[in-house]
Amino acid sequence: MSTQSKQPKLAVIDYGMGNLRSVVKAWQAVGANAYLIQKPEEADDAHALVFPGQGAIVDTMQLLSKTGLDQLIVDWIAADRPFFGICLGLQALFEHSEEGDTRGLGIFPGRVKRFPSGIASGSGLKVPHMGWNSVHFDPSMAPSLTEGLKSGVDQFYFVHSYYVEPADKKLQLFESEYGQTFCSGIRSGQCLAVQFHPEKSQVKGLQLYTNFLKTLSSNMQ
Repeated sequence: MSTQSKQPKLAVIDYGMGNLRSVVKAWQAVGANAYLIQKPEEADDAHALVFPGQGAIVDTMQLLSKTGLDQLIVDWIAADRPFFGICLGLQALFEHSEEGDTRGLGIFPGRVKRFPSGIASGSGLKVPHMGWNSVHFDPSMAPSLTEGLKSGVDQFYFVHSYYVEPADKKLQLFESEYGQTFCSGIRSGQCLAVQFHPEKSQVKGLQLYTNFLKTLSSNMQ
């Protein structure tokens, strides 16, 4: 058996909103056979689906609908197949976003809200939230996914003006602070989605990707 055939296959959704080279290369760096897809059928042989959303959610939802990738995501998560969402790839999973008064995929109940302009008067905090920030989590909730990560210590890279507010608080895996506490990651079954960018978060971002791959590898054996 070839080395590549042993690698988990990750279908990375490319709906035309930007260069995803850094996302693909980060997954490849930790041992995944990651490749871009633009049609639902191109994910048929994948072990996991990656949704690296970026740009405006209004355009994102239109492009997903046009290509049929919206239904792919809905069906994939409904079947509890391994899924990893990044940034807008987290926000789009919910029912509604304040950005453009846009309907999301509605997979999870909840909404996407904008950080208030005066998020912390006199604190120097600005919107968008851009830069490094820590995440807090209970390691016992997902020990395999958080292995090698320290709650409240390790830093990840964020670029966003909106954040998710899940109706079901049990969905929340990661939490961060930016003038207020906000949900920075969720987990439901084999679905993991985060607000930050692991591919831009250096060693700790790659650690999270590695942990996700390990869960795939154990299921492939």
